[in-house]
Amino acid sequence: MKKSAWLPAVIAPVVVAGAVAAPVIANAAADPVAGKDPTAADVLASIAASRDAQYSGTLSQTSDLGLPELPTGSGGSSLEDGASDVLGLLTASHTARVYVDGPDKQRFQLTQQLAEQDVVRNGSDVWTWDSAEREAVHVTLPDRAGTPTAGTPTAGSTTPAEVADRAVQAITPATRVSDPTAVRVAGQDAWQVTLTPRSDDTLVGSVRLAVDQQTGLPLRVTVTAAGQDDPAFQVGFTDLDYGAPAARLFDFTPPSGAEVRTEDLSDEHRQGSRGHGDDRRGTEPTVTGSGWGTVVELPTGTADRSALDADADADASGLLDQLTKPVDGGRAVQTSLVSVYLTDDGRVLAGAVPASALVAAAK
Repeated sequence: MKKSAWLPAVIAPVVVAGAVAAPVIANAAADPVAGKDPTAADVLASIAASRDAQYSGTLSQTSDLGLPELPTGSGGSSLEDGASDVLGLLTASHTARVYVDGPDKQRFQLTQQLAEQDVVRNGSDVWTWDSAEREAVHVTLPDRAGTPTAGTPTAGSTTPAEVADRAVQAITPATRVSDPTAVRVAGQDAWQVTLTPRSDDTLVGSVRLAVDQQTGLPLRVTVTAAGQDDPAFQVGFTDLDYGAPAARLFDFTPPSGAEVRTEDLSDEHRQGSRGHGDDRRGTEPTVTGSGWGTVVELPTGTADRSALDADADADASGLLDQLTKPVDGGRAVQTSLVSVYLTDDGRVLAGAVPASALVAAAK
């Protein structure tokens, strides 16, 4: 694995685990709760009613996880090409436009200085576009695919609905759930529920979910690190308009001269590939622990240290030294919300726990 692929593998689990580590209530689908004094279960269950929502809006995402700033002056090396988007997500603020027409049509536009990244889903077809690289990727999803994040690339950001959907899956006695309070987000009346871990073994201090009172749509998610008052991660709408976006927004044609790659994840393609070296068993993450102490382990080969060393350059070594420190059996990075541990045998472990907990889990 080249360094451009390996380095994001060090940090990518932070995106997955950092903001969604909280275990919370999961109830049967409920209608949105516009009345007075709903329960926390009512508010969280109402999120399911927003899956068919139609809307467009502007998202703001901020991250302050205590990571160092990206090194500068490397002149666009292959290291930066592979890692800058993922690291930038964790060290900088982002503003994006999102368009949603139910569960099968979404468009996400992340605009940066002189560049734009897009993820466009229309049914089973997903396109990603990077204007800086002038590269388009076309992915055909399997029938069972849900949101655009189900096995497909993203533009380096997320939405409140994606974070809340992952969060509202389970409840454990280790979570204290507050009564809802009324707030306003992006001009919408919302109910806010605060989730607080009872355990001292997690890096997470609290998770606040703001849910639209009328539609059940998650409007903002705020994650605070243990012992801190300011958000370590927050994503939320700054403006929001309900109604179906224009159909043309979900049609994508690669610009002239763009490099186009394809990946077929459809069920038909997978069935046709069986017996031809496409056995992906053993590549799925392993999850251990529960609740706030959950640890995700990616299999051996995810972080191929020898491959990195064979292809190392000054940029890669410098960034690795900034992000990680030597620990027993590998290297680790601990942010304010989540830790990532790279073992010498090529595994990657991540969780909203101290790095020492990951080292212990790897043994």
